[in-house]
Amino acid sequence: MSTELTIIVAGVLCLLGVALYGLLMVRNLFQIVIALQLLVKGALIALVLAGKISGQVNLGQSLAVTVIVADTIVAVIGLALAVQVKRHTGSLDIKNLSALRR
Repeated sequence: MSTELTIIVAGVLCLLGVALYGLLMVRNLFQIVIALQLLVKGALIALVLAGKISGQVNLGQSLAVTVIVADTIVAVIGLALAVQVKRHTGSLDIKNLSALRR
């Protein structure tokens, strides 16, 4: 593997690591949505890189565009849910979600 591809793979792994750390350590709903976005962006870069390595760049890019559309929808729904949680509980902390059962 060339040096350029090695650097890209290292960048993808760092991005995925930061996103996983954010998902495990953060308790704010907005920050969780941001961590999920980072995770998906790392996967997108890996998809395009896999397409480049296999010689099917167009396939990798079309898969990436499809994932971007689905990811945008998930992010909008997640942020809308976070806004509703903020309105009902007054906080974005995930511990306060149990108060919504009542």
